[in-house]
Amino acid sequence: MRGYLLRRLPSALLVLFGASFLIFAILRLVPGDPATSLAGPDADAATVAAIRERLGLDAPLLTQYAHWIGSLVTGDLGPSYAIGGQVSDLIGDGLGATAELTAAALLFVIVLGSAFGILGATSRSGWVRSAIRVTTTAALAGPPFVSGVLLVLLFAVVLGVLPPGGRVSFLGAPDLAAQYLLLPALCLALPSAAVLGRYLKDGIERALAEDYIRTATAAGVAPRRLLWRHALPNALPPVVTLLGMQTGHLLGGAVLVEAIFAWPGLGQLAEQGLSRRDYPVVQDLLLLLVAVFVVVQLLTDLVYAWLDPRIRWE
Repeated sequence: MRGYLLRRLPSALLVLFGASFLIFAILRLVPGDPATSLAGPDADAATVAAIRERLGLDAPLLTQYAHWIGSLVTGDLGPSYAIGGQVSDLIGDGLGATAELTAAALLFVIVLGSAFGILGATSRSGWVRSAIRVTTTAALAGPPFVSGVLLVLLFAVVLGVLPPGGRVSFLGAPDLAAQYLLLPALCLALPSAAVLGRYLKDGIERALAEDYIRTATAAGVAPRRLLWRHALPNALPPVVTLLGMQTGHLLGGAVLVEAIFAWPGLGQLAEQGLSRRDYPVVQDLLLLLVAVFVVVQLLTDLVYAWLDPRIRWE
């Protein structure tokens, strides 16, 4: 397993390097200038030039890029241009909230996706299979800004059983924190749970159609034993890979869901950084999300290799 991991590391590092270069370049290509934004609309050219020099924006782009990579290596991310405070503190404050939201959404994805997949493949009731098909189709068709508004209208406005937005710390009031977390996590998880459920359903149906399953059925092996001991383990490897990819989508989708539910995480920080042309905040934040996605993919590959040892030798 260690050798398999070492073979994966160079490509992961190459992805991080390429992502850092693209993030740096794209931010400089976006119209707008941090110095002009900080100086205000009535500032003269000398004031803008002084701010550019203070921020280091008058240096060549390669020098700016090297300075940014150097700050990442040393762990000193420096100050924010416009939001205020150290970038590491700003990211640290929002990281906990986003990690909490993503972890809860991932739990929903696993539970709901497994229920959709197993029931969809094994239930003999046409009503159950139709209900799952309609539910997963609606979850896939509805973008988060639509499903989020519908969830708020149903559970916060009509029924009045859950808060429409905001966040409460689990350390102070766990029961209240769970109520605030439920709607944004469910909104974030629904599309990924539908995708996972459909892949799992197809995988189980293919496994149940194999000759050895039919032979075992003819020999009198209980259907439940065939499902949990044979069909489900054979259907899991591609689903695990898909789950890793969906985890990256959850991180990206959290930006929009945080805006809908006023969740104070990295999504709100990214929105503030982009609107104020705060290069250090935005580029560090985007690279962090890429790094998390790369780590999740590495972990997914390791789980895949553990489930199917043949791929370690490919």
